[in-house]
Amino acid sequence: MTDQALPPGISPTPAQLAAAANTFALLASPPRLHLVQLMSSGRFDVGALAEHVGLSLPTTSQHLSKLRLAGIVSARREGRHSYYTVEDPHVLSLVEQIFAHIAPDGTLAPDPPLKDPRA
Repeated sequence: MTDQALPPGISPTPAQLAAAANTFALLASPPRLHLVQLMSSGRFDVGALAEHVGLSLPTTSQHLSKLRLAGIVSARREGRHSYYTVEDPHVLSLVEQIFAHIAPDGTLAPDPPLKDPRA
């Protein structure tokens, strides 16, 4: 242990910790994480999302509702359809990084090789 004080701004605030934990809790659901991953590549209506994820329309709608309330997903109505997307670059980066970190078989992907500083 150290008796040194941390400089201001190094440690997250209680509000930041709570918000981060809530975001991770929402993304801890495999179906919701799958939905966010799909929407990171474009916009989809609920029917297309349900089909891609293999869920019923009502179940997909419930997951989308939770993601919308949390501000992770946005929806735009066009006629009779709502199209869902993830526009937050932080969430997009987080999802991209986790899938770069996990290999297709579920194991941890190897770290990329370090660049040779002499190159």
